[in-house]
Amino acid sequence: MRIGILEDDATQVELYRLWFSTAQHECRIFGTIAEFVAGAGKERFDLFVLDWVLPDGTAEKALKWLRETVGWEVPVICVTLRDAEQDVVGALRLGADDYVVKPPKYFELLARIESLARRSRSTRLPVLRLGTYEIDQENREIRVAGKPVELTQKEYELACYLFGNPGRLLSRVHLLEAVWGLRAEIDTRTVDTHVSRIRRKLAIYPESGWEIISVYGYGYRLEQAGAAPKA
Repeated sequence: MRIGILEDDATQVELYRLWFSTAQHECRIFGTIAEFVAGAGKERFDLFVLDWVLPDGTAEKALKWLRETVGWEVPVICVTLRDAEQDVVGALRLGADDYVVKPPKYFELLARIESLARRSRSTRLPVLRLGTYEIDQENREIRVAGKPVELTQKEYELACYLFGNPGRLLSRVHLLEAVWGLRAEIDTRTVDTHVSRIRRKLAIYPESGWEIISVYGYGYRLEQAGAAPKA
């Protein structure tokens, strides 16, 4: 499992590295909210662990950004010294899936992580195959002719949505709501940028058997190359 960690305390960071490597998990550390916002959306993670008090603010900002930008599928655990009921309730309402009071206990934290991971996996769809494309939602991976392609979290989710709706005309607004979330305040040009990237990275061109059709002023449709035009 790949875990993104927002934590600035050097001692705690070293503990996380030791604990997660022992449990055969890979982790990526972010020391500030600014680093987290700049980097967490560019890679794929299976779970996030967030400290609440950081040098540049509280994790409230990071959690809101995470849910609005990365999405609601990836589990989040908040680990913090704050143990007041209002702090726990506030974090859960913002989108945290679990809340652990510092200092975290090794076996308890790993058990909570495994529990959230099982819950997340149980809601995923099986491998979807369209020609040479394989969308493996269990491992959050897309393969072209058997070879995995590196995508950001949102590129992966957008590609999954398009491949899950072949032949269907999808508006930019609909894609924003479906992939970025209803509360995401993002310009529709974001959709155009991401479509362009996944078209290039996954080589979704007529020669591959599939293509992404752009409908001017509206949105996109993934369809088999050579299919009869649709209204």
